[in-house]
Order: sequence, then structure tokens, then C-alpha cells
Amino acid sequence: MPGDMNAAVLYGKEDVRIERVPLPVPGIGEIVVRVYAALTCGTDLKVFRRGYHAKMLVPPALFGHEMAGVVHSVGSGVRAFAPGMRVVALNSAPCGNCYWCVRGQENLCEDLLFNNGAYAEYIRIPARIVSKNTLVVPESLPLEHAALTEPLACVMRGLEETGAKPGDHVAVIGAGPIGLMFMHVAQLAGMEVIAVVKRDEQIESARTFGAKEVVQAAIPGNTVADVRALTPLHRGVDVAIEAVATPLTWQWAVDMVRRGGTVNFFGGCAAGTKVEIDTNRLHYNDICLRASFHHTPAACRKAFDLLASGRFKCSEYITGRAGLGDLEMVLRRLMDRSDDIKTAILP
Repeated sequence: MPGDMNAAVLYGKEDVRIERVPLPVPGIGEIVVRVYAALTCGTDLKVFRRGYHAKMLVPPALFGHEMAGVVHSVGSGVRAFAPGMRVVALNSAPCGNCYWCVRGQENLCEDLLFNNGAYAEYIRIPARIVSKNTLVVPESLPLEHAALTEPLACVMRGLEETGAKPGDHVAVIGAGPIGLMFMHVAQLAGMEVIAVVKRDEQIESARTFGAKEVVQAAIPGNTVADVRALTPLHRGVDVAIEAVATPLTWQWAVDMVRRGGTVNFFGGCAAGTKVEIDTNRLHYNDICLRASFHHTPAACRKAFDLLASGRFKCSEYITGRAGLGDLEMVLRRLMDRSDDIKTAILP
């Protein structure tokens, strides 16, 4: 008999419980991973606050999606993995055959398979994720650092899609976990980063992760003009990345870019949100608007390689650790705008 394990189960709005549930058993092509670290995430925070996620889970459901650990058992047909191997398993995998997949847009796969349950002692990894999006972690890379692969893949793909080049001025609006990650990736790629932050304590974090200049939006002044003033001839940034998800910051992003610049609306506003944008500015200034969602297998591997290289400041990015039983407390603290960036839940 496989026995039981402790796991977080989401029942609804701000209702997550640590329960004894059956230890998963791997099916054909599947593996079961003993979770070493599961990281908190803005998406998980939204799911906790709302009590559901339209694409990823319907309560009651196992919860959490950023993790790394050690293979506990493997199902029949698995050849690439064996018990004892250190792995990071991504939270989704595309089908590879639909209209979007064959056009290299696997993030939009019409049958994108999601997996949740990282806040637990063990997690079952579906066969498709095993074959497409599970990677062996070298001994030189701590498992809790490897767990950063999923959000980093989304960020690296988002920056890549802007066409930003070394030396470009890149404004990142927002200094939450994703905004800070964008700053660091852009800085590592040789770009001049201007951070737009709100709170005093975010100034230091922005500089830690590569911002050359910081504009504080909360103080009196014109945030857009303040950003443009930091660019040559006040012409505006080459790329503006919105990582807050409000109509105002979406508008700021459009107004910050130079003629011919690119905006990436990375922060997803609530369903039904409308944003007013000056169409003359878009047309006569030849501005490119993009929005990035999720990741692809190629982006996951690029992110993993960056983490394995040791160049990313993983230790500074993971700012707290807690046991599985403290998950609800951690989520509530993050809802209150704690200074923590990411907390590693260690089952």
C-alpha cells in the first residue's frame, strides 16, 4: 500500500488546508517526485485570494506549481528518469500537434496540460510533462534555486519577444517578484534598466536586481516624464515592460516608450478590464504593443541554463523559508505586501 502524505488542498476563497491525502502512484510514463522546495508565486496568491483559477484548477484541488525535488518512483515506460534523480518538473506541457504548437506558439496550445500540487510532500508528474518539461538538476544547483525555472522561463520569453538588445533602455514598471526578475534578466543581458517602483523598500530591491535608475511612482511628480528624463534627449525608453496589471500602469508603459519602441503588457489585469490608449500616439509613433503569456519548452530550457550558470541571484531572490504547515500564514503575509520576494515552502 502506498500510504498517505501531507498536502495543501485549496477549497475556495482564502481557504487552504493541510490534509492527509493518498500518496500518488505513477501511471504509465509518469513519475512521482518527493518535493524538496515549492516556491510561492503571484499566481498562487491570486488563486488563494479568488479561490479558483479558470485554466489551472477547480477546488477542492491540490495547490502550488513551482517546485523541484527528487524522483521517488517511476511508472512503466519511463526511461529518462530513475529514483534518486534530482529534477525540476514544470507546471505545464503543450500537446505539440495543435494549430498553435506547430507554429511555435506552444504557450497557446489548445490542450495545454497544467499540473498542480507542489505544496505537498510528493507530487505526481503527468507523462506529457515528464517527456517534454522535466529536467535533471545538476548537483551544483540547489533544488530550491532550480524551482525558479518556471517563472524565469515566462520572464525570459517575455523579454525576448520585445526584441530588446544590449545597451537598450528598458523600463520595468513594478517591483514585485516578476518585476524584479525582469530587471535582473534585462541587466544580465546588458540592458540599461529603469525601475518604476511604489514603496520605499522596493528601491533597494530594484537596485539589487540590476536597476541602474529607480523612479518612485508614489512621490509627487509625473512618473512618465521622470522616466523619459532618464533617457538620451528625453526620447523615452526602447522597451517598457508592465508588471503591475492596472489600467494606469498599462497607460504609463505606452507613454514611456520612444518612437518605434515596444511595450510588453506582462501583467494580466482582471477579466473585463478596459484601458484607454491614445491611438494617434500608437500610429504616428509606430509603437509595437505585445502581451506575453506563459512559457514554452524552449524558454524553460533557456531559463534552466541561466540558473545553472550561477549568474542569476537566486539566494537574494528567495527571501524566506517555511514549513508546509505555515503555508496559509505565508500567503496571508504576502497579501499584506510583505517585503518577501519568494518564500520556499519546504515540505
